[in-house]
Amino acid sequence: MKNKDNNQNQKLAGSLSDFLCFAIYSTNLAFGRVYKPLFEELGLTYLQYATLIALHEESGQTVSELGEKLFLESNTLTPLLKRLEAMGYVTRKRDTQDERQVRIGLTSEGEKVFEKAFCGREAVIEATGLEPEAFQRLQRDLITLRDNLLASAKK
Repeated sequence: MKNKDNNQNQKLAGSLSDFLCFAIYSTNLAFGRVYKPLFEELGLTYLQYATLIALHEESGQTVSELGEKLFLESNTLTPLLKRLEAMGYVTRKRDTQDERQVRIGLTSEGEKVFEKAFCGREAVIEATGLEPEAFQRLQRDLITLRDNLLASAKK
């Protein structure tokens, strides 16, 4: 009887490959493997790279604004920013209007590293094997999925 119950539970649960969340998780790991040589060459982690992208888009953001964009809490973001500052890629300065706020800027050295890393993005896109239209559609769909999940989690 116990074996029959286990078989029934497996049928209800489905296989691991049936779970969208696992497909996304494992895809994230695969992206990490493709990016790894580039990041090792530049001495960056993926989160550091994402931070440089966000600062390239808008330099001078507060730590909290940057954290919102990156989906990171300040206790995770602050050490990351300190490492990037020690590497010479970002500046951290107190806001002149509100001393409680710290504004983050991209240095010229940080901009150079961003440009090198961004050039490697084409190879990563190519590694997906997707046509440009399919790549863009998938990216839009994933953003919609993420936003819907976040909205649902807030309810």
